[in-house]
Amino acid sequence: MGSRHINEHTPLLEPPGSRSPISVFQGRRLACAAILLTESLERGAFYGITSNLVLFLNGNPFLWEGTQASQALLLFMGVTYLVSPFGGWIADACLGKFATIICSFILYFVGMLMFPFITVTDFRIALCHDMKPLPLMPPECFNMSSNVTCPYRQPYCAPVVFSGLVLIAIGVGSVKANITPFGADQVKDRGPEATRRFFNWFYWCINLGAILSLGGVAYIQQNIGFELGYIIPTVCLGVSFLVFVCGRTVFITKPADGSAFTDMFRILGHSLCSSKQPSEPSLLRNEVKGVSSSRPKLGLLDSAKERYGGRFPEEKVEEVKALFKIIPVFLALIPYWTVYFQMQTTYVLQSLHLRIPAIFSKSSEGNSSNISALHTLPAAWLTMFDALLILLLIPLKDKVVDPILKRRGLLPSSLKRIAVGMFFVMWSVVAAGILETKRLDVIKNGTIDQVIGNVTYNAADLSVWWQIPQYVLIGISEIFASIAGLEFAYSAAPKSMQSAIMGLFFFFSGIGSFVGSGLLALVSTKAVGWMSCHKDFGNINGCSLNYYFFLLAGIQGVTLLLFLIVSVKYDKQKNRSGVQRQNAASS
Repeated sequence: MGSRHINEHTPLLEPPGSRSPISVFQGRRLACAAILLTESLERGAFYGITSNLVLFLNGNPFLWEGTQASQALLLFMGVTYLVSPFGGWIADACLGKFATIICSFILYFVGMLMFPFITVTDFRIALCHDMKPLPLMPPECFNMSSNVTCPYRQPYCAPVVFSGLVLIAIGVGSVKANITPFGADQVKDRGPEATRRFFNWFYWCINLGAILSLGGVAYIQQNIGFELGYIIPTVCLGVSFLVFVCGRTVFITKPADGSAFTDMFRILGHSLCSSKQPSEPSLLRNEVKGVSSSRPKLGLLDSAKERYGGRFPEEKVEEVKALFKIIPVFLALIPYWTVYFQMQTTYVLQSLHLRIPAIFSKSSEGNSSNISALHTLPAAWLTMFDALLILLLIPLKDKVVDPILKRRGLLPSSLKRIAVGMFFVMWSVVAAGILETKRLDVIKNGTIDQVIGNVTYNAADLSVWWQIPQYVLIGISEIFASIAGLEFAYSAAPKSMQSAIMGLFFFFSGIGSFVGSGLLALVSTKAVGWMSCHKDFGNINGCSLNYYFFLLAGIQGVTLLLFLIVSVKYDKQKNRSGVQRQNAASS
């Protein structure tokens, strides 16, 4: 208690001198509950925007091509994660986590408001003007081997759509970077067990919000309309904001106490600009002789230490060195995120071209035989298999599996769990590629006209339920890789750099989304031609999406092998550092 910051706010929930709590969450349940409820509602709002964005942009009056809509969502997801380090820096250097989350929610809400507005004709025309007519294209434009220059219409209302998405992305990214470590701050003094369990339940609540949004909002968007379908997630975000504000009285909050990013760039700049090489003091050499016969290796950053003529305390430099040891792990996760984000883009695009069952008839002047008059299963519901699996397995993992493994000393490290997650996500995209190959074979015998929302898709007469394996596999991968990644980012970070490293964790997730968008753009070029099919809007029957899936699987497989090498090296460095600390403490 004596080391607590003078301006740190702690709720008076625990009387002094009380006995050790029975539960690791005792006295912190209200704070944790407020954060978990905030996160569930915020995720409900987020998935309310992303789950059917491809369908929304495919439909009237936007009529974006399927590749354009998928790229828009991948770019949005990328920006969401790329701004996370900036959000962490603002919290650490200027505002503190609580105030930063509040400001981020406001930006988030402004961006969300734009989507209900553009679903209303008058507001959309005022913001985007009238839609330009579709250009007439000669038949040669549909021949991939043709060299004819073809006119293509620019995506309608793109500036407004992207402006709203960017505002949402900035808000989401900043909230994401800060609410995770802010929640962990509520229980971090209870030990690593409390932190591990908080992350399990935090991820459980993320998926609870996703299921509620996908189950209700996605259905409304597809079968009733996007106006109401976008109003509901906007309201959810407003309620989430109010819950978080009201939780102020029970939260442990800390003021901004300097950014690790600022120190990192100063130390890095000093090391790169300094012409003086670090030299080992004679006193240090005499001390090291009793521990090891070899001299310790001095790195580039060591020149910034005060003991070697630099300007920075040794503790600060060691923290930056620890950060650079963690970054290779984050780099190795980029292909994982590239595959993961296909779940909301190309996986959905694939599902729209499979036979989606009707749920029940709408009353359409007694005409129940018209397929457009039916409520159909929302394509986004397939994503719920991923979320439902997580909801079912995380409590089992937290309450049964992990305690048994821990008692027997078999609980795998976070890096080993990440590797297992990579293995399962690789097989998810392999399953998607196999299904797409089968779908392309089926459409050779003809297609069925399938009306989803207000868009007609030429679908294969192949059930959408064949997508379940790829969603189940990606759900299993999340339980291993995503949760373990959050845990690794928080636990491996020095205490003063937890927000910074959490921000970097999400930053590299965003790079994975951008890689997916870039690969999609690459395979859409005429030179490659896998996804370059402009014959219609949204349909992909003239494309080779299966090749794209197999390409992602190959990249992930190679990365898995590299990750195993990186993780083994990291564990060895971690064990070596622990031995050195023990030797230093005993001497």
